Amino acid sequence: MLYRKFGKTGEMVSLLGFGCMRLPLLPGGDSSKIDEESSKKLIRYAIDHGVNYIDTAYPYHGAGFNSAGRSETVVGKILLDGYREKVRLATKLPSWLIRSRSDMDRYLDEQLRRLETDHIDFYLVHALSGSLWKSVRQHGVAGFLEQAIRDGRIRYAGFSFHDEQEQFRPIVDGFDWSFCQIQYNYLDEEFQAGRKGLEYAAGKGLGITIMEPLRGGKLAVNLPPNVQAALNRSGKQRTPAGWALEWIWNHPGVSLLISGMNSMEQVKENIDLAGSAAEGSFGEADVRVIDHVKINFYQRPKVDCTACGYCMPCPSGVNIPGCFNAFNSFHLTGKDASYRLLQPDERASACTECGICETHCPQTLAIPELLKGVKELLEPDLCNLRPVR
Repeated sequence: MLYRKFGKTGEMVSLLGFGCMRLPLLPGGDSSKIDEESSKKLIRYAIDHGVNYIDTAYPYHGAGFNSAGRSETVVGKILLDGYREKVRLATKLPSWLIRSRSDMDRYLDEQLRRLETDHIDFYLVHALSGSLWKSVRQHGVAGFLEQAIRDGRIRYAGFSFHDEQEQFRPIVDGFDWSFCQIQYNYLDEEFQAGRKGLEYAAGKGLGITIMEPLRGGKLAVNLPPNVQAALNRSGKQRTPAGWALEWIWNHPGVSLLISGMNSMEQVKENIDLAGSAAEGSFGEADVRVIDHVKINFYQRPKVDCTACGYCMPCPSGVNIPGCFNAFNSFHLTGKDASYRLLQPDERASACTECGICETHCPQTLAIPELLKGVKELLEPDLCNLRPVR
């Protein structure tokens, strides 16, 4: 495992962090029912092989973004038996739930109990946008973070970001942050904070953590044929995931990336990659390959959904990520087999346009409007699905 300095904190972090938003589930697909034994094997294997950054958050693996999920509790159990001392632990303040200064202390203290620890190494204000930053500032987030650092409940303060690029610099400049977390991959160089934001924050001395490095897995599996052909022509023995992750690690401002791994195969592959991504291992010729891949990538998916699940659960039962995955797959392959597997109340036609999902979407997708397009394409008569081609 290779390590990098985490900005001005001076901490050394593994190039690969373990993201705990997509842990293995028990049969049935309920996101709140984590397969704890499988998760324990994956996370402890990763730690035993050099991963020292574990990332979770208050709502992960829960019933929705307004309630506590199971991820923190499960991670707390997994880090017993001496594993907590081997890692830097990151979790996040649910910024959208903050209504007062006391709320911040209440959530942090609850998270410490759930994680069975007396401190959080890297504490992030979660999913900041311009409007949420204004809100938490008004409620005294600066004083809260400073006090939490002084009393030892957290060691370093940071934030994760989901908004337009012009909102990023004011947040970076609005507090003495130690680090930040942004979405970045070779298809998202200009999305949200983007390359300019990455370079700006790194120039301020912030440690940079990358989320969605594989765009919800879309850069790792089932690549369009023309994209896979472009990678094959390079002659390099890299997997699609290897190309995507090494492209990110090639940016000098990046400290680490977080991967939401849910199989031992993924864990082992990513650990191997993080042990070989030394400076200079991804050269100019490799950069040109990715530039060519970007041109050939299937004109971007019709819906830029990363299947993060922030929009779920839908009050009406719609499987929003499943609908968008089927929609994108149809445009790519001409087939809609996955949509046929959804139950009637999981399909786009069940949407009541309440708009709750839209307020939680990190990609700022107009979800109800997009679901209308899914319904029009994949449910032409609401009874008989389009025949699979």
